[in-house]
Amino acid sequence: SEIRAVAEMFRNLGGPTRVKILQALTVEELCVCDLATLLGVSESATSHQLRVLRSQKLVRFRSEGKMAYYSLDDEHIDSLMQVVLGHVREGVA
Repeated sequence: SEIRAVAEMFRNLGGPTRVKILQALTVEELCVCDLATLLGVSESATSHQLRVLRSQKLVRFRSEGKMAYYSLDDEHIDSLMQVVLGHVREGVA
């Protein structure tokens, strides 16, 4: 059902690492190695998190040679991140 799908999406957004990945991808498309460096974790761990995000259609990738570049799946994910960040920032202020 729709409700279960929404709950599953929010569950997959529950980890700080995944949120950091999405936040970074709101700025620009990045490869796994750049995301791993930004997060301070291994490329393997980063790839695992990206697989989870891809399974929920939150991110997509394109291949260029041996490199895979990730971006947000669509503008809805960017909007979701902006709304949630705005809400959090208002609560902190």
